[in-house]
Amino acid sequence: MIRTVVKHLLRFVLLLTAASVIIFVLLRAVPGDPARVALGVSATEEAVAELTARLGLNNPLPVQYADWVGGLLTGDFGISMASGKDITETVLERAGVSLTLTLAAMAVSLAVAVPLGVYLALRSHSPGGAVVGALSQVGIIVPSFLVGIALVALFSVRLGWLPANGWGTPAHAVLPVASLALVQASILTRYVAAAVREEMGRDYVRTGRALGASIGTVLFSSALRNAALPVITVAGVQLASLVVGAVVIERVFTIPGLGTMLLDAVGNRDLATVQTVMMLLVAFTLVVNLIVDLAYAVVDPRIRRQA
Repeated sequence: MIRTVVKHLLRFVLLLTAASVIIFVLLRAVPGDPARVALGVSATEEAVAELTARLGLNNPLPVQYADWVGGLLTGDFGISMASGKDITETVLERAGVSLTLTLAAMAVSLAVAVPLGVYLALRSHSPGGAVVGALSQVGIIVPSFLVGIALVALFSVRLGWLPANGWGTPAHAVLPVASLALVQASILTRYVAAAVREEMGRDYVRTGRALGASIGTVLFSSALRNAALPVITVAGVQLASLVVGAVVIERVFTIPGLGTMLLDAVGNRDLATVQTVMMLLVAFTLVVNLIVDLAYAVVDPRIRRQA
């Protein structure tokens, strides 16, 4: 097990390093002078040169990369080219919002998908199973931002029950969380149903049933645990994809999260903010994948024996 953990940690570090290099190089390939863009076309050459020197943009690229990575490791994300504010303070304010939105959406997705997936696996030919299957299929093909717009039109504009934008109260979180969760729950429901259906057709289930065990006993004693293995992997991938979906949802609902921060920075060509936020989003995705890999090893005894 220790070898498995070390192997996954080494891969995590290598992927994180590769991602940092790719982000740094790609952003430096964007044409234009970041300092001049930040100051505007009317800025003097002296002002542009002063900002360039202050941000270290006149240093060799390896030095710029080392300074940036060193700042990331020490929690010093630099200064925004657009606002002149400390990026670290802004990130700390925005990250909590994005993390709350993402984790809440994932929790709601799992709370909805697991029971519906089990029901769909056991009652797929019943009227209720047909309804669940149809709704999950529709949920898969509808983008989360369209779900968000529809929810706003119904619950904010027509009924006036919930706020259409902003953040700060539980009421503000309902519609954006629902927009993300409904789509993810639809995807997870199909995977849970497929995994449970496969396990219920295995020999140990038939043996248990032949010995007099009820479907519920076999399901909760063994089948669900075994079905959890592929679902864990899919849930981890979906959690990572929620980060991307949250970027759009934050814009739709005017939520002050990392997604809004990233889009604003791209519009202002705020190079320092863009590369920092992108790196944080990549790091979050890789951390999720690392947790999924380790959780898979804990749940599956075969992986522990191989380790």
